[in-house]
Amino acid sequence: MEIILPIIVLSSLGILFGLGLAFASKKFCVAEDPRLTGIIKCLPGANCGACGKPGCIGFAESLIQGEASVNSCVATEDEERREISKILGVALKEKIKTAAVLHCGGGRKVKGRFIYDGIKTCAASNLIMGGHKACLYGCLGFGDCSRVCPFGAITMGEEELPVVDENKCTACGKCVAICPKNLFSLIAADKPYYTNCSSLDLGKKVMSVCKVGCIACRKCANSCPHKAIEIKNNLAVFDYSKCKNAGVCFTVCPTKAIAKREK
Repeated sequence: MEIILPIIVLSSLGILFGLGLAFASKKFCVAEDPRLTGIIKCLPGANCGACGKPGCIGFAESLIQGEASVNSCVATEDEERREISKILGVALKEKIKTAAVLHCGGGRKVKGRFIYDGIKTCAASNLIMGGHKACLYGCLGFGDCSRVCPFGAITMGEEELPVVDENKCTACGKCVAICPKNLFSLIAADKPYYTNCSSLDLGKKVMSVCKVGCIACRKCANSCPHKAIEIKNNLAVFDYSKCKNAGVCFTVCPTKAIAKREK
């Protein structure tokens, strides 16, 4: 009898707690939207954060709540975007392919100011008087952008400059954010011409440290038939809303500071 009574009590408590948990699970359960699973399957699972949401699950939830658009995910392919649009029952807007572009052609061509023997990152070098390169606006060549790219779209080339693979680039903007010299921008893939320099120095000073920099000679601006280039602070600046890819700027530039993206 001494053993049976505790067994009965424990069994009763177990049944009571079980019923309580069952009731709580029904009462306080949060119903999952059946669309969530389908959307998550279509997303790349990179969790890169470029959409501004906490991972792919967070992005999927924001889509269902109407807080984000399908095109906000830069890593999703066209077929997956179409499938997500079907799940949500919304029309898919056409997305223009964009990719990161480096606005510096210096690399090994740029003279050094001093021997840098510190931490091999662009961020660390930049803390010491703006970096070890004679051009204070140019790439420091340690590849912070390459390391941060979640899609392996950036590699360091022989000229100690980042090389962007447009087939892999999703325009997530990680390189744009990490570069201490602000050398990256996201440009539509159908606009091949760009300024391969970021120096704001006068032409004479530019040429003293880098032979491929922009010297603000205005030949590109004066020759552009669509007036898509303007010289601002000694640098050629494109207005891509006007650019029609004529390519005259690329042809007339004496230092090749106007470059063309090769597919």
